[in-house]
Amino acid sequence: MVVIGAGLAGVRLARRLGELGTPALLAGEEEHPPYNRVLLAEVLAGRYAPEVIGLPAPEGLLRARITGIDRAARAVVCADGTSIAYGTLVLATGSNPVLPPLRGLFGPDHQLPEGVHSFRTMDDCLGLAKTARPGVRAVVVGGGLLGVSAARALAVRGAQVVLAQQAERLMERQLDPEASRLVLRHLTDLGVEVHTECRVRDVRCVAGAVRSVEMADGYALDADLVVLACGVRPRTGLAEQAGLAVGKGVLVDDELRTSDPHIHAIGDCAQHGGTVYGLAAPALEQADALAELLAGDANARYSGTRSLTRLTLTGPGSPFDLAAFGETEARPGDDVVRLADATRGTYRKVVVRDDRLVGGVLVGELGTVGALARAWEGTEPLPGDGPLLHLLTNDGGS
Repeated sequence: MVVIGAGLAGVRLARRLGELGTPALLAGEEEHPPYNRVLLAEVLAGRYAPEVIGLPAPEGLLRARITGIDRAARAVVCADGTSIAYGTLVLATGSNPVLPPLRGLFGPDHQLPEGVHSFRTMDDCLGLAKTARPGVRAVVVGGGLLGVSAARALAVRGAQVVLAQQAERLMERQLDPEASRLVLRHLTDLGVEVHTECRVRDVRCVAGAVRSVEMADGYALDADLVVLACGVRPRTGLAEQAGLAVGKGVLVDDELRTSDPHIHAIGDCAQHGGTVYGLAAPALEQADALAELLAGDANARYSGTRSLTRLTLTGPGSPFDLAAFGETEARPGDDVVRLADATRGTYRKVVVRDDRLVGGVLVGELGTVGALARAWEGTEPLPGDGPLLHLLTNDGGS
């Protein structure tokens, strides 16, 4: 049994298989020991040392870059020319950062200029940490979850940070407008300058190093470093080369099986039921389900994950917590309950449709998030207005 990819999903699968008496060979190409990618922003902020976010490495970890899959021979090919036979193969190849089509982004060697970084790997994080000195001018391109985390981390290190977001507000995929405004207030309190509804079109370099970023309206921002936080794309190259069925991600069924019955896929690279999750919780659930199946539980299945997005921003002052789940924007006819405290910067909102909780967003105090998430995941009708109000306030908050 061979697992390609030593991220959260691959490590979890290999460890669970070992515990279930079904050892696997785990092939990872990064030089660093396996780590929790979710916490990279905390390493960049200086809150954690790199080794603190390490994952317990399973037995059978091999440092190797897999360059091909020979389905007929049931073997994978390594970059050094060697091959590894498999009975069952699992793709846990994760995702790659999206690099926007900016003028000047790539030189003749197709490498990013000095000072321009994506933010996906430990090497990206350590490279940024070396250059993020107090007073350095940093531009973060992208105002989603990753961009907000990167901007906050750089500001905590003393950088002069400008965040450029093409959408009209921050984290627009997860948050409603009110919650986005609270995130904006948190960043500006840290000294981050935020520009929304603006598009970066050009990276200007001198002698191979970045010097400024130009907006579509011609306005230029001086920059010593640039962070590209424009999202991720499932890493499906190996699957495509091998002729497996691929949509946005590698297509899998409820057994997390690809179009080849001997090959499975989990984590950021997998597309199940039309969804590519790209989050830690579904990746771990997929790994657990597949481990049970491969260890002999014929009834084990993965039926999907109802994912909750959670972000904690630490730094000067008190931490800033937020959580979002389901549909945070109401449709016509939905019932909405909001509780807000402008002084404390807390905000809670839930959306109810046909007596069922279909989504919510909480900012500032998350004492009720567990109860709300359980009510949402259960999909059962709510027993009335009183219990819903209790769910929102049972921690004694706003």
